[in-house]
Amino acid sequence: MWLWAIGAFYASKVALNPDTNVSVTCRSNYSAVAKNGFKITSSQYGDYNWRPTRTFNSIQAARDSKVKWDYVVVCTKALPNVSDDSSLVEPVITPDTAIVLIQNGLGVEQPYAQRFPQSTILSAVTIASCAQISDGHVKHNRWTRINVGPYFSDPSPSSPNEKDKATKQNQTFVDLLFNGGIKDAIPDTHEKLQLVRWHKIAINASMNPSAVLSGGSNNEEMASDSELYTHLKGVMDEVLSTAPKVVGKPFPPSFASSEAILRSTQRNKSGSKPSMLLDWESGKPMELEVILGNPIRLAREKGLEMPRMQTLYALLRMMEKNRELKKQKAQAKL
Repeated sequence: MWLWAIGAFYASKVALNPDTNVSVTCRSNYSAVAKNGFKITSSQYGDYNWRPTRTFNSIQAARDSKVKWDYVVVCTKALPNVSDDSSLVEPVITPDTAIVLIQNGLGVEQPYAQRFPQSTILSAVTIASCAQISDGHVKHNRWTRINVGPYFSDPSPSSPNEKDKATKQNQTFVDLLFNGGIKDAIPDTHEKLQLVRWHKIAINASMNPSAVLSGGSNNEEMASDSELYTHLKGVMDEVLSTAPKVVGKPFPPSFASSEAILRSTQRNKSGSKPSMLLDWESGKPMELEVILGNPIRLAREKGLEMPRMQTLYALLRMMEKNRELKKQKAQAKL
């Protein structure tokens, strides 16, 4: 069972495996998907239609179906300061269910690990770009790579059976993606996956806040401006130098440097805006805690400070707070 837009894309590929039933839970787009399924538009895979095995309008409806789920895949925005989404999926989780979290940020796994100690938590990081451009119509813009690894609250689980179970469920999920056409679906260990998360934080924590604070600049514009380039590189280097000290493992040599990331960004002429900027422009909550707050707190637990990140976090938290106060005052006048 899958949730949200990037989930619809990956789910449509997993569904290509023989004898594999894939269902989805929808919200505002439920009527369109229940009637017609999904239309997927992709320059890589072509345009095609996909109808899920079942389409539900709520988690409770999925529970009432009495289907036993092997995997529940969560692709929602991670907003722990707004809600605990682990409670959202509780009705459909059993000890045998693997919960897959395809979400941005750090620390997204912990609420699920605490609520479901008997279930496997699989942590996933993707660079795929997808958007729902209308109800039931998902556009796959570019890229497909997804790294998936088991998450352990204690990186050295006391039970070998726990590790074996999680590793097998992780490999099975990656195989479903790979056999469905996602050829860069990669199985990782707990430690490697956390490094992948930190590496993506270097990108998200520099680009996302800076796009908002610079008044709406896109990624290429920021990377091509000399002063913003220096700023972005400084944030990235701060993250990339801190992460190995927190995780206890160095980054593999294959991971891109800040210079390589910025060179690639300068070549991206799509005009794409970071998700945090899109949320800010539409008046939605931003993923401040998992992209900025949690990395800062994890570093502080190791006695480390990230002053560049902390500055971005403090400014954006106050911007969001002030916006909410203005909304409340405006509503009070009605």
